[in-house]
Amino acid sequence: MSEAVVEAGRRRTFAVISHPDAGKSTLTEALALHAQALTSAGAVHGKGGRRGVASDWMELERARGISVTSAVLQFAHCGRVLNLLDTPGHADFSEDTYRVLAAVDCAVMLIDAAKGLEEQTRKLFDVCRHRGIPVITFVNKWDRPGREALELLDEIEREFRLRPTPVTWPVGIAGHFRGLVDTREPERMLRYTRAPGGAREAVEEQLTAGEAAAEADADWATATEELALLRETGAVHDREDFLAGKSTPVFFGAAVSNIGVRLLLDAVVDMAPPPGPRELEGGGERPVDAPFSGLVFKVQANMDRAHRDRIAFVRVCSGVFERGMTVTRAASGKPFATKYAHSVFGQDRSAVETAYPGDVVGLVNATALRVGDTLHTGPRAVFPPMPTFAPEHFQVVRPVDVGRSKQFRRGVAQLDEEGVVQVLVSDARGEQAPVLAAVGPMQFDVVRHRMEFEFSAPVRLESLPYTAARATDQAGAEGLSRSRLVHGEGMRRVRDGTWLALFPSRWHLSNFQREFPRSPLDPLIAAHD
Repeated sequence: MSEAVVEAGRRRTFAVISHPDAGKSTLTEALALHAQALTSAGAVHGKGGRRGVASDWMELERARGISVTSAVLQFAHCGRVLNLLDTPGHADFSEDTYRVLAAVDCAVMLIDAAKGLEEQTRKLFDVCRHRGIPVITFVNKWDRPGREALELLDEIEREFRLRPTPVTWPVGIAGHFRGLVDTREPERMLRYTRAPGGAREAVEEQLTAGEAAAEADADWATATEELALLRETGAVHDREDFLAGKSTPVFFGAAVSNIGVRLLLDAVVDMAPPPGPRELEGGGERPVDAPFSGLVFKVQANMDRAHRDRIAFVRVCSGVFERGMTVTRAASGKPFATKYAHSVFGQDRSAVETAYPGDVVGLVNATALRVGDTLHTGPRAVFPPMPTFAPEHFQVVRPVDVGRSKQFRRGVAQLDEEGVVQVLVSDARGEQAPVLAAVGPMQFDVVRHRMEFEFSAPVRLESLPYTAARATDQAGAEGLSRSRLVHGEGMRRVRDGTWLALFPSRWHLSNFQREFPRSPLDPLIAAHD
């Protein structure tokens, strides 16, 4: 076998997805802690004098205790190389999450034991199903009051049409946690002693069935009965069904206490698929042993404020990446030199000489690269384009200090290239007052924060009364701006030149279609679809 195939077999590239506040960033850090990639875990807010989580490196994330941008953590465990991509949970940052899901081979779906399946969890699972990404489920916060375990399994099967197959099972109801049973060793119970503050791994002890019965009594008996019922109904992990998207292995635990995390981490190594062939635009596949190819799924500037640089994150899809190699950017056909390449762990990074399928490489100061670009050597390869969502919120952005117009323009252009927002312009408004288009209003908070603290160009934002956008042509955009019957506006998206028609409501959109029946109005991908 080729070097690429052998090394790809050692890789596991996965994302953690969930609804906001389900504990996603806490689980991300707990997994890194159990792989000994961290020596001490900190809560999202850095309580008790500890630092914030490694994946939430942006100041705004630490201040609010939420993830607003994706992050990459690479570490080794049990002879495997794990590439963990932490994703934003909030729906306002759906585009970033969708782009990350284009770069992984598996997903860990996090569910709050008390809340069960929530709106954003449903949306992200649908994306995984559409992309053929197998899903491992982790029911979090079992150390707090919540719903019954069997009820949660029923909800997963009913709503996702996915057979849940528990690999671990809780002893004791949510909020009265006594231990876990590994269903592969049902005659034993794992008892946990939480480390103070959850900063270290919880102490894990194995009890025999007799010891478990003596300690947990009725809770052990109930867990044993429930496991017998699950076995009778066929709720047993089957690898082929899992990879085919027909079932999901289920784990229980509490990320903040580091309970049940080791078993989940081992499952990622044992169950998650290694990198495989990647679908190409127009049909066909790129096998892992083909010459090098990679997908740019994220661009991020100013991760290190000391350097103020720009990193393009590339998922290696085939072949072997070697620092300094010259690759081709498929969109332009032009060569691109990879002189500065880094391996990334949250905000920290180190030079990387070689990378294999499944790895994520950060190309520094790659100003020519854009989200969705394909890089390759050898025969031309183009991976399917990244989705662009239909914006529903629009604001005009202006510099507070016109003397900092250069920094203002540079900052707006950078945020557009990263996909933080979509930037729209028109002849009527001019380039001095571009319009920012977003899926959710929290994206504007990120813009305001980053423009002030990263680009030293504070901005003023003014809301526009539009709620719907459709792709059109130049004639349609110009016609909308002249229309007396429809209150709307035509603008051009800077990123790709697409003309958009903006409407205050769907009623105005219908009026435009009647007034200009020959103008195309193509729906964009909606964040709520």
